Amino acid sequence: MNQSAGFPKTWTHTHDPFRVFYGDPIPQEETISGMADTPKTILIFAAHPDDCDVACGGSSAKWASQGHRVILCVATNGEKGSEDPEMTPERLVQIREPEQREAAAIMGIQEVIFLPNRDGTLEDTYEFRGQIVRLIRKYRPDRVLTHNPYRWQHRDHRMTGRVTLDAAYPYARDRLHYPELEGEGITPHKVAEVYLFGGLGDDGEADVEEDITEFAETKLKALACHVSQFGPAEEVRKRWRARWEERSKNGDGRLTEHFKRVEFRV
Repeated sequence: MNQSAGFPKTWTHTHDPFRVFYGDPIPQEETISGMADTPKTILIFAAHPDDCDVACGGSSAKWASQGHRVILCVATNGEKGSEDPEMTPERLVQIREPEQREAAAIMGIQEVIFLPNRDGTLEDTYEFRGQIVRLIRKYRPDRVLTHNPYRWQHRDHRMTGRVTLDAAYPYARDRLHYPELEGEGITPHKVAEVYLFGGLGDDGEADVEEDITEFAETKLKALACHVSQFGPAEEVRKRWRARWEERSKNGDGRLTEHFKRVEFRV
């Protein structure tokens, strides 16, 4: 899927039947980009521990440093992510959650929520969608981040991205969906925009670029927390630095993270 095949520069959702459903920009004042310069709430939905750090760790640290409230939800317990023949799912869960919490603290993420789902089992179900709707309504984010479900990648990534997009619109905003939440005092919420990460190539798909050059070391420190996934901390730093140096050879030396923005009328 690329721009020449109709991949829109900006995606929009709207009830207005006279708008083109995709591709017609919503006025900026109706999205987070046009809001007053005040602290925002940013809610990240990642499938596994470490997914956030890899995809948007620098941006998360940057936004937190700017005074925004950044919250991370991890959709599974990450119990399957190991090639160690001696590792068990039970032990891995006990390792990966602390790794993620330590990394989140380094990035300045204020809260980490682990959903009660097993690694590799995510499906597009009423129950999983309801878990995400609950958190969107509870934390009332201005911006949601999640996996790009439209590129091949880990199934849990695709499921998390797909269900999060559906939860943001229409399920979190329409009160007759999940009415049991209103009984708990958790009321509907309209998300202004979703940033999709992962699988965005160099063919114009990404329309948001975050310069994370000043937060490269913060991202490295966060990645180095995930010893169970990436190995010893110093080896992690060495590999990622080498990767960044290779990428910057033909560029301007900046480090960036890229996203596809989906806008919603608020």
